[in-house]
Amino acid sequence: MHLLRSETRSLDETVEAIDLAQTPAEMVFLSFSDSDLAGVANAWERNKESFPSLRLANLSALRHPFSIDRYVESVIARARFVIVRLLGGLDYWRYGVEELARAAQAHGFTLAIVPGDGRADARLEAASTLPRPERERLFAYLQNGGAENLHELLAFVAQRLGRPTPWREPRLVSAFGFFEAGRREAAATFKHSGSNRPAHVLILLYRSAYLAADTAPIAALAEALAARGFRVTCAYVTSLKDDEAIAPLAEFLAEGKPDVVMNTTAFSARLDAGSVLDAADCPVIQAVLCGSTFEQWQVGQRGLSAADLAMNVVLPEIDGRIFGGILSFKGETKRQEALEFTHLAHQPEASRVAHLADLAAAWTRLRRRQPAKRRLACILSDYPGKGGRAGYAVGLDTPQSVAAIAKGLQDAGYRIGPIPEPAELIATLTQSAEPTTKIEEALHPAVFPLAEDRDEAVLSLSDYRRFFARLPAPFRAAVHSAFGDPEHDPCLRDGAFRFPIVRAGTLVIALQPDRGHVSSRKPDYHDVNLPPRHAYIAFYLWLRKVWRIDAMIHCGTHGTLEWLPGKSVALSQDCAPELVLGAVPVVYPFIVNNPGEAAQAKRRIGAVTIGHMTPRLIDAGSHGATAELEGLFDEYANAQSLDRRRARLLSQAILGKAAETGLADELGLETNQDPMTALTKLDAWLCDLKEMRIGDGLHTFGEGTPSEISGLLRALDGRFVEPGPAGAPSRGRLDVLPTGRNLFTIDPRAVPTRTAWEIGSRTASEVMTRHAQDHGDWPRRIIIDLWGSATMRTGGDDLAQAFSLLGVRPLWDNVSTRVCGFEILPPAKLGRPRVDVTLRISGLFRDVFPTQIALFDEAVRAVARLDEDDADNPLAAVVRASPAEALAPARVFGAAPGAYGLGLARALGEDGSLSREALGEAYLGATSHAYGAGAALEGVEAASAFRARVA
Repeated sequence: MHLLRSETRSLDETVEAIDLAQTPAEMVFLSFSDSDLAGVANAWERNKESFPSLRLANLSALRHPFSIDRYVESVIARARFVIVRLLGGLDYWRYGVEELARAAQAHGFTLAIVPGDGRADARLEAASTLPRPERERLFAYLQNGGAENLHELLAFVAQRLGRPTPWREPRLVSAFGFFEAGRREAAATFKHSGSNRPAHVLILLYRSAYLAADTAPIAALAEALAARGFRVTCAYVTSLKDDEAIAPLAEFLAEGKPDVVMNTTAFSARLDAGSVLDAADCPVIQAVLCGSTFEQWQVGQRGLSAADLAMNVVLPEIDGRIFGGILSFKGETKRQEALEFTHLAHQPEASRVAHLADLAAAWTRLRRRQPAKRRLACILSDYPGKGGRAGYAVGLDTPQSVAAIAKGLQDAGYRIGPIPEPAELIATLTQSAEPTTKIEEALHPAVFPLAEDRDEAVLSLSDYRRFFARLPAPFRAAVHSAFGDPEHDPCLRDGAFRFPIVRAGTLVIALQPDRGHVSSRKPDYHDVNLPPRHAYIAFYLWLRKVWRIDAMIHCGTHGTLEWLPGKSVALSQDCAPELVLGAVPVVYPFIVNNPGEAAQAKRRIGAVTIGHMTPRLIDAGSHGATAELEGLFDEYANAQSLDRRRARLLSQAILGKAAETGLADELGLETNQDPMTALTKLDAWLCDLKEMRIGDGLHTFGEGTPSEISGLLRALDGRFVEPGPAGAPSRGRLDVLPTGRNLFTIDPRAVPTRTAWEIGSRTASEVMTRHAQDHGDWPRRIIIDLWGSATMRTGGDDLAQAFSLLGVRPLWDNVSTRVCGFEILPPAKLGRPRVDVTLRISGLFRDVFPTQIALFDEAVRAVARLDEDDADNPLAAVVRASPAEALAPARVFGAAPGAYGLGLARALGEDGSLSREALGEAYLGATSHAYGAGAALEGVEAASAFRARVA
């Protein structure tokens, strides 16, 4: 039997190697948790004379195999006792566990590896050398935490190493409890609450952070909330999945009835029966205790690392939480020289604390105000496509949907006036408003009384200037640079900005203004580098300060607000979406099959996205030339058995018609091809086309799907909206039904899924076979476009296809189902050459799937290093031919960091007569940044490298 040689790579190899430069000590403690490390360090400092010498390190600094090898050699191998607390199990630090186990056998030190999440792991037990009873004692010390338990842990190890240090068994610390944080005095009542009962907010923190006294962010948030009139309760939990924490938390939620929950715990806690926080039936706002430093966040465009994005954004979305943004960053404390260690602690950031507190206040105001008194805005997109698309939304009949929403609001007790008929509604919103009396004092605290018959929104230039002057200087400069002074804006007339609206009681209906130049509406629609124009800012200022909306409904997929310049996620006070919108609650009916762009709205404007149904599907049928061809085929089928001469004439007519209409070229039919073969191929194609399922018309929100209206009403009541997955019902995703739930996407680290791999590898085989049949040889180079939304819908079919073509198979962690590495398949197993694959990624893919980008880049580099024949490995052949070029292996390209789109729409908008060559240059210019593993490939300019790939 001959074994085929294959190679595997871990995601750990995509990070940079570092040397911690520590000297040896008797004892070593390693963990991913800064709270663990800080607690052990502080316990050691309080009684260091009695304890062994100690070294500590965060496992996140020991991800690269070289880093592990160096640390094992210089520190671990010379220790006497090593403890590792491993969050996530073996697969999160597999190479490290394997090397420590080998070192323990070789050097004789005691090794104890304990799980960080309470789940037993036989593989960690097998790697440890400490007997099980003692290992369980160490686990109990760490699992309960706190100064007392960590002191006893060190005392236990000290005695085991021969020191006369007494120790006690672990002390149980409750899984749930309350604590005080910050100095605060809550106002007697909540501002604008409409109730004498003080508004109540619950802040949740991990117990480990509480026990490590890492509570500065919670104190800052508690004080900010108290200043806004909240009664604040702070509580810790071990985990929202821990039964011992769930029971008392559920009891508190039932009795305490918080108006809003500010949650700082990560991951998803959702089980089949839901999450414990569902019972609060109130908004749950996710506040991120960021694992990066403030400086890293400030200069970066992504906003969050891949790990933070997954743990604190994507997975909490599965629980239906509203993304509020960052609360704190990691910052270094004073270095502990005796330990050669500087632990990191969470440090609150004032502007983010204020925004989170404002968001909590806004959702609570909405929740407490009676429906008849709530002021709402229903905004329709004004997509700059073909004429007649004002108010356009993907798959949604927006005028009919506005009427349905208005009726639903009216039935629920909102003070809603008459709504014009659909055609009249759009006509009203698209007409030029006539000048009316200027609204004065728009920025004053009191709600300005508006005339009941006003048909336009008006904001004086003087009021606008006062507000604009308060915005950050860089943002003001960018707006001035792009659009000049506000006096030049087309929406400014007679000293005021004016926008057509429909007022129906406490509901305002309006079209979203153009965000960019009126002369180039379509190119500017998604231009992430272009700031919003003055009129756009003025419109949202009017909504917030004059109409004083309690919530905004954006009707349909999608608008421009969530695509304004700024960080991809975890925005700053300088990012345009936050500057324009502030802390207004957003409820966003969104087509259920577009998870990628729904995620953009959730993560950049904190929207609750209410999934709505796609249009119903029907058979495409035959039309025009295809209908004529189908008729000829019917005649041909009859003539074949009755009149051979007529059949020959009909076959010629069919093939002639196919050539005339261009279908022959589309199908690759050649003039010298056997007529019967060509006819068979064309007939099969026509049948497939006729039976293809296509959308029929548009969906009306709530029509046949009452859960959509009820979901929207729950959101506007400030209640919990059940989360539901996004995906395409037409592709068998019946789990997206019923619609009307708060959409979530997927865990990006689980892409490609195992099912996607099955589909992707099959399509890769079909591509290879088809190319060989058509061209007589295997393909050598392929470029694949990867889009964020499509990847979320399918679980990564296209990415899986790219891996398969390269001759690489993803590896999955069996517990979490996440991709944890890859295996390089040998040529003998592939049965064909590898393909040199280049990925062209969209901006959304770049933002959502950074881990997959790093993994594919590492796979490319591993394949390029293989000692294989050029014929079997064209990628390696290309890289070997340019050994001095650092970007020779680069195979992932996209737009610049923070940018979206190919730039072709802008180019065509500026000059509709552009040649194919000019459009190609625009494409190359917009897709010339390389991405990959490590900071060296974080969107570096690589025009020549991408040009070489497409040449």
